[in-house]
Amino acid sequence: MGSTSEILGISEEYIKKSCRLSLNDRFSNELFHVDKSSSDAVFIVFKGVCTVEEWFSGDGAFGETKINYKDWSKEAFPSMRSIGNEDVAIVNQAFLERFELVTKDPNFGKEVGLAVEGKKLIIFTGHSSGGAIAMLATIWFLEKYGKKNTGTAKCVTFGAPLVGDFIVSHALKREKWSKFFIHFVMRYDIVPRIMLAPLSSIQQELAPVLQYFTANDHPYPRDSIATNLYTNVMRNTSALASHAACKLMGNTNMLLETLTNFIKLSPYRPFGTYIFCTGNGKLIHLDNPEAVLQLLFYSCQLNHENEIEATARRCIKAHLEDYETELLERSLEENVVNVDELEQLPLASDGTALDDLGLSTRGRLCLRAAGELEKQKRKNQDQIEKKRPEMEEAMKGLREYKTFNAERAGYYNAFKKQDEKRDFNANVMRLVLAGIWDEIIEMLKRYDLPDEFEGEDSWIVLGTEFRRLVEPLDIANYYRHARGEDTGAYMKKGRPRRYRYPQSWLEKKNDLEKGSCGESCFWADVEELLKAANNSGGKVDGAMAVKVQVGVAKWIEEIEWIEGIEDRALDKEVFLKESTFLQLWDKLGPLKLQQERIRALMTDITNLSIS
Repeated sequence: MGSTSEILGISEEYIKKSCRLSLNDRFSNELFHVDKSSSDAVFIVFKGVCTVEEWFSGDGAFGETKINYKDWSKEAFPSMRSIGNEDVAIVNQAFLERFELVTKDPNFGKEVGLAVEGKKLIIFTGHSSGGAIAMLATIWFLEKYGKKNTGTAKCVTFGAPLVGDFIVSHALKREKWSKFFIHFVMRYDIVPRIMLAPLSSIQQELAPVLQYFTANDHPYPRDSIATNLYTNVMRNTSALASHAACKLMGNTNMLLETLTNFIKLSPYRPFGTYIFCTGNGKLIHLDNPEAVLQLLFYSCQLNHENEIEATARRCIKAHLEDYETELLERSLEENVVNVDELEQLPLASDGTALDDLGLSTRGRLCLRAAGELEKQKRKNQDQIEKKRPEMEEAMKGLREYKTFNAERAGYYNAFKKQDEKRDFNANVMRLVLAGIWDEIIEMLKRYDLPDEFEGEDSWIVLGTEFRRLVEPLDIANYYRHARGEDTGAYMKKGRPRRYRYPQSWLEKKNDLEKGSCGESCFWADVEELLKAANNSGGKVDGAMAVKVQVGVAKWIEEIEWIEGIEDRALDKEVFLKESTFLQLWDKLGPLKLQQERIRALMTDITNLSIS
């Protein structure tokens, strides 16, 4: 156990105030409410909505859509994707559309801006679907202010439905934003589980339940409605949890995989920190999303079949009544239980707070598997880290090879000719590095490395140096063996993922447009232009010719220092006498750009008179 502020990074006072504001019916007609009564914090409260259409919209079975399906959301949430794999996050369309209305209110941006200027903590909070909007608002804030370190925010929700898929969780961890999200969930609250069921299975029951949640004078739904809602939600939650558990445990159950081809499972997954309220004052802290998903299922089970009506009733009432009892009428200090090292969780009841969630042996086994998965991801990264010396040794050898050829034919052309033994040795080093990086990329494709990996500065730096040093050799090898004749242009058909991924990392880190860091592909464009010029009497793609020359002027100037070593985006060897670029330059004719920088560099290095 531990204090609330130590474990969650927010005081008990602010959690209780968030809860009180979120449950306050006085704000029910407002799109959002701003509370400035605290001296060093501003609370922005979002209220829940009561119609099915405000929970589910669009054509998706679960009301889902890609987060970039509109221009405004594409601009507002650029980080909500996996970088290398380019998988875009999926979110609830109705909640996203409601948050769009929030952003269109000028007072929202104004209040956030004032809080940032005042250096105040901003707490986005909400109960029920209001919590879902608070999550999107927090992501929006972190995208806008988090990278500049100009603002601090927390998201505190109570009984909120799930909002996004696993890519949202993946992206938040990569950006180191996951810690800003805290979700309180009552053990029996049905709402955090609702989005795990398709609308078609719960539509009839959902309408009266939502009315009951948001209208003070609306009668409690008939027991049959509550029972059907509970049954259908938990049946779908069971299917998803079972499928996820099989993947966690490495169980290739062909029947289960076949069923998923016919039965669509919910795309939604938890993200951030979850606090499960047991009902007796204990608060279970979990930040493993796979474990949270399993707990959403196993903590809401029946003890006996004849309890279904009572449990269903409890699941409805818990959403409205239990947060006040559990969080406002009790002290939270010293009652937060941080569950870590899940892989070592006992399979039998052990007298800890987890017993209060009614976990079965199978439930505990699933939590163990979730812990083992994260542990295995860390082990995978450790294995890669052990190969760093081998990578650095090979890169050191290639740097020496590059230096040796700097005043001769040039790095690129020397490797392409393969006239000497040192060229052969350079090829061996290229293949060693390619093998290691291919292994890394395969792990990333399967999400077998920690979510933070693609955002780690050390790997972005190493990937950039690797790409600039080795990809020109891959291109030289590609065109030396005339692979383009059968396969096509290198950039369209031949470029390996081991270069695409690190380039995307650098562009993401520096907030650059996709494709803007293509300096390592420079020689591929030169080769294609030269091939076109030779095959068509000097007729070349004008746009590509401009791109190459602009790239030369830009990249020659870009210098970085990596561990004391100068690393240019593009080296001056492009202007050496035997350079493939100069062969192209001779054939460009009127397509030559008379840029001062190019002329000066060529004159300085080659002593050529540029016309």
